[in-house]
Amino acid sequence: MAGVAMRGVLSGLLLLAAMATNSASWAQDTQAGSVTGLPVPRYVSLKTDRVNLREGPSKEHRTRWVYQRAGLPVEVVAEFETWRRVRDADGSEGWVLHSLLSGRRTALVAPWSKVKDETFMLRKEADEGSSVVARLQPNVIANVASCANSWCRISIANTEGYLKQERLWGVYPNEKVD
Repeated sequence: MAGVAMRGVLSGLLLLAAMATNSASWAQDTQAGSVTGLPVPRYVSLKTDRVNLREGPSKEHRTRWVYQRAGLPVEVVAEFETWRRVRDADGSEGWVLHSLLSGRRTALVAPWSKVKDETFMLRKEADEGSSVVARLQPNVIANVASCANSWCRISIANTEGYLKQERLWGVYPNEKVD
């Protein structure tokens, strides 16, 4: 029993170590999707304001949830024919028709934040000392232009700047995005 628990701890540590490395080694830890050949897991976004999250990969399966935010980032964790199993920032999983997903990279600003009135500084440059161009609330959807060296260049409406990568859900730790 202790050996099984230790293996679980070691597996968890290996997963964390993989997530903390650069995107090249992250890519080595992913698998090619059985349908698209694209990396799984990977982040994508919702194309429309109405996307059904289903219990299984067909329209005959019950709808568990209806997303109503175009651009919302989700993580593809599996593929089956024209369906993609996705996970959202809350950890909910289900199946979505591939045509309702976009390869456009978006991210949520600190969706885990529970502090009332907490804001996150969007900086002019990728530097904590750089001037603030906006204060972002949790759960704001941002377009991801690029990520490097623990910073991401993002835009929201007509405002763009840099935010620490660790404050975004929709990019992997230390992932390079071009």
